[in-house]
Amino acid sequence: MTINIRATGMELTPALRQYIEEKFSTLEKYATKIMQIDVHVGLETNHHLKGDIYTCSANVDLPGDLLKVERTAEDQYKAIDKVKDHLRETLAQRKEREQGR
Repeated sequence: MTINIRATGMELTPALRQYIEEKFSTLEKYATKIMQIDVHVGLETNHHLKGDIYTCSANVDLPGDLLKVERTAEDQYKAIDKVKDHLRETLAQRKEREQGR
């Protein structure tokens, strides 16, 4: 599984890159056939009244399917966690359905 990471409007620090790789590599427990995951992190416009808004989106490339998830939060790490959690739930449901067949 390949994890491609891209940042927009902010610096992709080594700590952030490592955090993303650790979080998304755990998804292999739920779907062993993941070909690649494209993760895009960024800082939305700087003129929000409530401060900075961070966004994280992920495209998970599965055989015959593509899962897309995007979430925003006031903290970059929370946005990443929200995307990972949503993907984990979706992949777990898919795995249950496949095992039930």
